[in-house]
Amino acid sequence: MRHEARGIGAIVSSFVQAKDDGRAALITYLTAGYPSPEATPGLVRALVQGGADIVELGVPFSDPVADGPAIQTASWTALEKGTTTSTCLDILRKMRAEGLTVPVLLMGYFNPILSYGIDRYVRDCVTAGVDGLIVPDLPPEEAVPLATSCAASNLALVYLVSPTTQASRVAELAAATSGFLYVVRRLGTTGADLAGGEGLSEQLGVVDRYKRTPVALGFGISSATQVAEAAQQADGVIIGSAIVRRAGDGPEAILDYLAGIRPSLAKIP
Repeated sequence: MRHEARGIGAIVSSFVQAKDDGRAALITYLTAGYPSPEATPGLVRALVQGGADIVELGVPFSDPVADGPAIQTASWTALEKGTTTSTCLDILRKMRAEGLTVPVLLMGYFNPILSYGIDRYVRDCVTAGVDGLIVPDLPPEEAVPLATSCAASNLALVYLVSPTTQASRVAELAAATSGFLYVVRRLGTTGADLAGGEGLSEQLGVVDRYKRTPVALGFGISSATQVAEAAQQADGVIIGSAIVRRAGDGPEAILDYLAGIRPSLAKIP
């Protein structure tokens, strides 16, 4: 599916297309610059070829507090290879020029955005072809300047809800998010191969009451069984660490992995 428009509309269109296909949308995460900046375009193309509806590109940061060991290691390696915020934008800009059409979100922490300059960051993201941002350490109360700039540029700003987020807070986050609402499947960092927390089903019920956008489920999803379970619970499934762990082995490793999990995205009537 080609996305002629960029930004929030392109993201929402991907969820609509997946629903029309009778499945959950597949959102895949890759740390930009890992295993090297030169390798990133080929890995992104493998994600798209393997069926990714939306791609998250992680902006490397020295203190990725929400991420588990696989993504932490990838982030540090990318930094050692000289990957900067500008590198990430340059990579995407070139890929857009080469025909990449799927929605792309930058997942990164607030400190590099602040250092870059909020308005300049949003402007350069739009120019490079970014459709949205995920900033896991930035709550809505502190996000007003970034949220205002994103809204003015039709750039999605995605917020996260955890299994322990109170209902009143879920309502606030669901109202503030754009593109989709990111529901954290369990407590802790990304990547651990654990079952969802006991509060997940209850939390999803709360989310369903307040949601205004599609809902995507992430953290700790890697196996076909986990993907199948998540696909019945949400509009989208987010896979990160399982892909990052295979990135060092090249595009074929990612294609093989996605081929094994993609059938599990089907919605059960």
